[in-house]
Amino acid sequence: MKIDRVDEKILKVLQQDSRTTNLQLSEHIGVSASPCWRRVKRLEDEKIIKGYGVLLDRRKLGLGVMVFIRVSIDSHSEAEAKKFEEKVLELENVVACYSIGGDADFLLQVVSQDLDTYADFSMSTIRRLPGIKEMQSMFILKEIKPFKGFPIGKTFN
Repeated sequence: MKIDRVDEKILKVLQQDSRTTNLQLSEHIGVSASPCWRRVKRLEDEKIIKGYGVLLDRRKLGLGVMVFIRVSIDSHSEAEAKKFEEKVLELENVVACYSIGGDADFLLQVVSQDLDTYADFSMSTIRRLPGIKEMQSMFILKEIKPFKGFPIGKTFN
């Protein structure tokens, strides 16, 4: 699907505030309400817009610690990796997981109430995941630019 400038404007606005009404969105991008709604619907149907949500303050939710964990697994068979992935999907404190290249196999983003709770979670849960060979925790000291959305309509050189 080709994304034009109007679609880009829609995506930018919705990424900033997914609660924007269709009328507000249409006024903001300079298109009448019906064509605006059809464009949003098409972006949803094409799965460019995968859903809507809110940004939460993790600290106010009592999640004061964020950690990235680099994980290496014993076997690189597809079955072993799949077992690991399935178990990770069950863990609420793991808020993101990526299969990565380089000197580790996976990168997990984990949140926890405090360091003691994280220590318990990492030792009793993460270390017990299937196929774990090695893990390295990297504690976030300060969030400088947390994820808030993707760049829209940008060309990278």
